[in-house]
Amino acid sequence: MKEEKEIKIGIIGLGYVGLPLARLFATKYPVVGFDINRERVEALQNGHDTTLEVEDKILQQVLLQANPVGALATVLEEEGGGSLEEMPENGLFCTTDLMDIQGCNYFIVTVPTPVDKNNRPVLTPLYAASKTVGKVLKKGDTVIYESTVYPGVTEEECVPVLEKESVLKYNTDFFVGYSPERINPGDKQHTVDKILKITAGSTPDSAKAINALYASVITGGTYLAPSIKVAEAAKVIENSQRDINIAFVNELAKIFNLLEIDTHEVLKAAGTKWNFLPFKPGLVGGHCIGVDPYYLAQKAQERGYHPEIILAGRRLNDSMGQYVASQVIKCMIKKGVAISGAEILMLGVTFKENCPDVRNTKIVDVIAALCDYGVKVTTYDPWANPEEVNHEYNIETTIILKQKQYDAIVLGVAHNEFLTMDLEPYKKETAIVYDVKGVLTNVDGKL
Repeated sequence: MKEEKEIKIGIIGLGYVGLPLARLFATKYPVVGFDINRERVEALQNGHDTTLEVEDKILQQVLLQANPVGALATVLEEEGGGSLEEMPENGLFCTTDLMDIQGCNYFIVTVPTPVDKNNRPVLTPLYAASKTVGKVLKKGDTVIYESTVYPGVTEEECVPVLEKESVLKYNTDFFVGYSPERINPGDKQHTVDKILKITAGSTPDSAKAINALYASVITGGTYLAPSIKVAEAAKVIENSQRDINIAFVNELAKIFNLLEIDTHEVLKAAGTKWNFLPFKPGLVGGHCIGVDPYYLAQKAQERGYHPEIILAGRRLNDSMGQYVASQVIKCMIKKGVAISGAEILMLGVTFKENCPDVRNTKIVDVIAALCDYGVKVTTYDPWANPEEVNHEYNIETTIILKQKQYDAIVLGVAHNEFLTMDLEPYKKETAIVYDVKGVLTNVDGKL
């Protein structure tokens, strides 16, 4: 591993994964964060993270060290931070200029790897990021990928792009590693520095160097995998396992609803056994659990194997939006509510509670299914950016709820604000309340 004073890290992609990692490394090394989204970079340069993963105060501390110019320099001087010459070498500089990362010797790629409308892996952002890094790659440099992929992508798909763009030879002139991200958006307890990190490298020496690099800032420890493919495979099965387990309890919820048994009470009773796994029914969205299984399935199908359990779990979980909508309508009919033209208040649109992340949120499936029944849905979420939701899903949302009564209220996301919210002023006389998350009392229906 290079001497610490020689290490300069370039982070490619400053989203939910890249920014927390960049901030962490910036406490010890000079870090350049690169992103093609100009608005995102400008917000970060001004010390604000719209994803809320890094607190503004913490972000501004590392930004002041790396880029003490302009307005930030003024703040520094006002706080008695010393002269510019006295600034330490570590810190974070965010940019959209490719040339700003050319002096780095470690490049960490954290771009998204989504699926398309047919649930096929989309590697376009990964190819683009590899091409970007390849343009500035030098002899002795190391490129580490954190994006979720199926086994083989790093060496079979990304390395050729790096070689072509840099005209350098893999494992002779430059090296590659893989360290799968384990970011849990909105989770302030299991932050990147506290989560045990899997690492892997393309050669024994590069693997040790990569592991040492992460170990220098990760307090949760590291695990050096024997190969890049093993590390890639470990990542996809982590979330595939959760997906299958949630699919199982979702199926149980459907069965117990038919039997008029409270699913949550059943799970609570079963949970008294020491080895019972505490999974709950729900909508499975987000950037990982609802996506990763398709990456593993894609690779399996390429090799002639059709994964049955993995895809069955995906089909069941993907169907839950329609199921929730049908249960809401069923509850309304039992209360004598006329369905056509009815008004429903949807509480929450993000993919999970207490975070603004709307990537692959399955609440939109519920909304679409409800609209198919001829009802009008008002979506209220104080955490979600209305412009982002409209751009991604063509759904109108609001961050301010007007005083109005509805025929039904659906708790879709368990934001803290909703747990203490008085729903009575928003209910018509025959209104029903449906609880997707199973956290409310006195409801007409729940998953």
